[in-house]
Amino acid sequence: MKKIGNYNRILVTSALTYANGHTHLGHIAGSILPADMYVRYLRLAGYDVIYICGSDEYGTAIEMSAIKEGITPETIIDKYHFANKKAYEDLGMSFDIYSRTSTEYHRKASQDFFLNLYNKGLLSQRTEKQLYSEKEGRFLADRFVIGTCPICGFEEATGDECENCGSSLSPLELKKPRSKITGDTPVVKESTHYYFPLASYQDKLKEWIESKTDWKPNVVNYCKGWFKTGLKDRAITRDLDWGIPVPVEGNDGKVIYVWFEAPIGYISNTIELFEGRGTPDKWKDYWQKEDTKLVHFLGKDNIIFHAIFFPAMLMAHGDYVLADNVPANEFMNLEGSKQSKSKGHAIYVKDVLTKFNPDSIRYAIASNMPENKDTDFYFEDLQAKNNNELGAILGNFVNRTFVFCEKYFEGKVPESGKFEEIDSNITGSLISYTQRIASYYENYKFKDALSETMNLVRDANKYFNDTEPWKAVKESKERCGTIINICLQLCHTFAILFNPVLPFTSEKILKMIGTGKENFSWDRASELCLKSGHVLNKPEILFTKIEDSEIEF
Repeated sequence: MKKIGNYNRILVTSALTYANGHTHLGHIAGSILPADMYVRYLRLAGYDVIYICGSDEYGTAIEMSAIKEGITPETIIDKYHFANKKAYEDLGMSFDIYSRTSTEYHRKASQDFFLNLYNKGLLSQRTEKQLYSEKEGRFLADRFVIGTCPICGFEEATGDECENCGSSLSPLELKKPRSKITGDTPVVKESTHYYFPLASYQDKLKEWIESKTDWKPNVVNYCKGWFKTGLKDRAITRDLDWGIPVPVEGNDGKVIYVWFEAPIGYISNTIELFEGRGTPDKWKDYWQKEDTKLVHFLGKDNIIFHAIFFPAMLMAHGDYVLADNVPANEFMNLEGSKQSKSKGHAIYVKDVLTKFNPDSIRYAIASNMPENKDTDFYFEDLQAKNNNELGAILGNFVNRTFVFCEKYFEGKVPESGKFEEIDSNITGSLISYTQRIASYYENYKFKDALSETMNLVRDANKYFNDTEPWKAVKESKERCGTIINICLQLCHTFAILFNPVLPFTSEKILKMIGTGKENFSWDRASELCLKSGHVLNKPEILFTKIEDSEIEF
């Protein structure tokens, strides 16, 4: 395996999907698709990489949904875990594992992590005032409480955050608090919880983040904002029925807070992965060896957990590597408004897949990815990208190349004769194209990578038009054979270069070429791999036109 910088292996994560609803295109644009594109490129380039994701299945939102619906939390998480897992598979996501935080692997990993800090004396117990519902006979943690935000006055803020202004809150800070389940006004009672000493890690976190010269400004500035106001110690237990029990005697009814145990899911899923592969200790190579490059993909609302909370936990534990990068994306909104499961304002993956080619969806999102600022998803844009770019540029080139070859060369790769300057120019450009595209992927510039890949297809179409094979075949079949040979070689190149973003189309092109994957690697993308005389398979249309009637949801 190749090294990437000073690293011998790469561990990639996408933010765990909360299992209280169907995944939507905002999730795809924020953390899932960029990670999948990155991982697919790394695999093609010959790097040792694993891709970890799964469902986040604890927390107040799931318990609250269960209470409202009169069903068990297990029923809810099972429904959405398997639904989202299938949606991701149908959209072509290439996780090495998509597991969940309700597994025995995760319970053990989380409790072991908690005990590591507890046994070091790092966790302190504090008795604090909390809201308590006498009607329900329970403490109202986080999202069990709703009230008025003390910062902006938004009347529907929850006990952990204000969705309107983005402020991190605690239930006691809310004005006019009420139970989200029953609507009754809670009273204040005392409860004892364990705290993680986050404040004591501020200097170490600050030094670590300031050493990251290649991180996105939005991530660094977000962290600096937290440092400026000062990090505070955080409670890591809750009084809830649904969660991982605190593994210390005398704490019945208390669970490990979801913000603490959820990121440990990356570790527990990796343990499960290698257990399933029959190499149960191999997970340590990816989490505990300094020559591992750890990359967290996420949306900007998760920056605090991956750039401050989780790194502080890992520092406290002492056995784990820290992230090399946290390339957080901004939001992809739906026609001007933030996509939200809780408000039902979202395009769900399961729905959009019933109407459109998964690669068309991937392409539309990738070409408009919110890498540095919020973007908007419009179905008209999906239609235009599919019809005017995928169909008219990529699909058109591949189709006319294969149709021409079938008509004039019996569906076989023709002999390549002497190259003219125009031939050398297009084939000679492949090395620089593949190098530039690789650099974009390695630097998390996915829109640029896609744009440059499509620029190569534009060059290919220009080559086809300028060489005029329909004229050449009448004047010199040998010359025409050279042109079509080069065009077919380019099709093989496209199968490789588009694989990170268009995996299904990549497979279709390979099937049409009929060579299998013996030359399917990034290094071979710039080479002319097809042998003359090779018999091609029948061409098929890569992208069908999306009509106006189809984009009416």
